[in-house]
Amino acid sequence: QVQLVESGGGSVQAGGSTRLSCAASGFRFSDYCMGWFRQAPGKEREGVAMVYVTSGTAYYADSVEGRFTASRDNAKNTLFLEMNALKPEDTAMYFCAAGQHAGSCGVWYRWKTSLNDKNWGQGTQVTVSA
Repeated sequence: QVQLVESGGGSVQAGGSTRLSCAASGFRFSDYCMGWFRQAPGKEREGVAMVYVTSGTAYYADSVEGRFTASRDNAKNTLFLEMNALKPEDTAMYFCAAGQHAGSCGVWYRWKTSLNDKNWGQGTQVTVSA
C-alpha cells in the first residue's frame, strides 16, 4: 500500500531555510508524478510544487517561485523541498503528494487544482516567525 512519510520542517525565523523530505514506499516511485502541497489554518490546500517523473523538471506556485526548490531522488524513493527566504505567510502544514496513476504529471494547473486523484502523506508543520 502507498505510504508517504514527510519529515523536516519545524519552527524557523523569517528569512531562514529548511528542508522537507518525503519517503515513499508501496509503489514504483520512479513512475509517478510527485509534488508538494500546503494548507494554512482556515485556508484551502494549495499546490506548491510538482516534479516530473524522470526529468526532474519542477513547476512552482507563483508565491514560492525563486525561493523553493523541489527535487526527487528516484534511486532512494524520496522527494525533497528546499525552502529558502521563508516568510511568515509560508506557515502551513506541508503535504507530500503522489499521483494515483503512473506516467506523466500533465500540466501544472491541473496537478495543483486536482486533489482527489492523489495519495497523501500525513503532513509536516512549518512555522515561520517574523
